[in-house]
Amino acid sequence: MSKHLERDLELLERDVLAQSSMVEDMIRTASRCLCDQTTDALDELSRLEPQVNLREVRIEEECLKILALHQPVATDLRRVATILKINTDLERIGDLAVNVGERVWSLSELPVLPAPQGLEEMTSVTIAMVRDALDAFVELDADRAQAVRKRDDTVDDLNHDVINELHAVMKADPRLVEPAVHLFSATRHIERIADHATNIAEDVVYLVEGEIARHRHMQHGADSARQ
Repeated sequence: MSKHLERDLELLERDVLAQSSMVEDMIRTASRCLCDQTTDALDELSRLEPQVNLREVRIEEECLKILALHQPVATDLRRVATILKINTDLERIGDLAVNVGERVWSLSELPVLPAPQGLEEMTSVTIAMVRDALDAFVELDADRAQAVRKRDDTVDDLNHDVINELHAVMKADPRLVEPAVHLFSATRHIERIADHATNIAEDVVYLVEGEIARHRHMQHGADSARQ
């Protein structure tokens, strides 16, 4: 690797880490406001969202510039490809955090419906997934990334429990249908954040091992069917 390429990759990864830090702050803020049903910190989301969007464009432009100027191969090419994909997932996570915040604003104008029991655990697991996926990227730790992928099932199970509880609330008290719908939407956004964390973890596996982990279970099933 040339010194110029190494320098550009280091600067690029530094930018991605700064982006990830802002996005993590957005998730924590949105999740805390959702679980506590408070709008006190939601202005922070409005402040961070345009910064995340601008940085997302800048990171993509830098990736394309590196591809054009340096024409990286092998591991270096995987690094750039991985950063491009992680960059997209981070921006979408930021958007989803904003969506959660919008649901909190709506809830603040409706009859109070306490957050379902599993919601706080669901948000905690999701935040940890994002953090661990990004740590796996920094440390090039495929095992840690695989552990993140496994936790996606936990979030799905918790989401199912929350949805069932909200359905029961709506049947029991029609006055709570509207706030329950907003909570349902918010939990769906949280679940999608966990999906993007899983995407990042799969990209780390690709970076470290050179194998595309996404849909690997489908390939294994196809291989078994052919035997």
